Amino acid sequence: MSAADRWPEPPPLPPGRTVVVPERGELFVRDSGGDGPPVVLLHGWTVTGELNWFRQWEALAERGHRVLIVDQRGHGRGLRSAQRFTLEECADDVAGLVVELGLGRAVLAGYSMGGPVATLAAHRHPGVVDGIVLIATAMEWRSRFADRASWRLRLPVTSFALRSGLVRRGFQRWVAQLGDDRLDVHASWLLGESSRATAGDVVAAGKALSRYDARKIVPALGVPGEVIVTTKDRLVQPWRQRALAEALGVEPIELAADHDASFVAGAELAELVVEAVDRLGRRIGRPRAA
Repeated sequence: MSAADRWPEPPPLPPGRTVVVPERGELFVRDSGGDGPPVVLLHGWTVTGELNWFRQWEALAERGHRVLIVDQRGHGRGLRSAQRFTLEECADDVAGLVVELGLGRAVLAGYSMGGPVATLAAHRHPGVVDGIVLIATAMEWRSRFADRASWRLRLPVTSFALRSGLVRRGFQRWVAQLGDDRLDVHASWLLGESSRATAGDVVAAGKALSRYDARKIVPALGVPGEVIVTTKDRLVQPWRQRALAEALGVEPIELAADHDASFVAGAELAELVVEAVDRLGRRIGRPRAA
């Protein structure tokens, strides 16, 4: 029996529940609980919160943080709406969740697509955001003609791959090729989580990403930020990630990994996320979590 044919054994994860956020809807969140400084983890395009963060959340929880993993609208168990998908709506969802749970102010950590959501939440709702950690992400993906042309090709190809099952089969081969026992034991679960996305939702989110441009927003943010650059990234060019750090006025933290760093460099990324959150804590004058 191959690893992918076993029953879907999930990795350790915080308890999950649905939170009704007034005027937003039902949000699925995994919450480690406790009264430590809250950190909300925001996932990337096409994946779920668990799939993106299952190798990093424990490092934050062990440092005394209350860790929340959110499935964003149109992804995983996240909110589905008749409204057009926008990153601004995702940002408002997150801010509403922070308020509804009585967290006061939280650090938002965004990976890839989660970066724009964290940035927009800080811009639109600075009163509930302590700071942001931006990983493998950028201020925009549309400044060059080649970028815009790439999106026009990428979205229909992605839609076809999802509808035809190519994404599922490709993900299964990718996990098998990694040869990582820590991932292999959860191969069936990983495959299931990777299949939660629908083509329509993914394309809608991709269109929103293709329009995103925060070059005027980021330098004027009223909350501090930290940036983790994946220096071998073939999806979000490292120069774009460093431009984000420069706009925030911070020295980036670098990780020699590709865009799949949350999987294949999970432990290393976990250490760097903790470091970035600690940096933010020092900058806002908050005692470091125990």
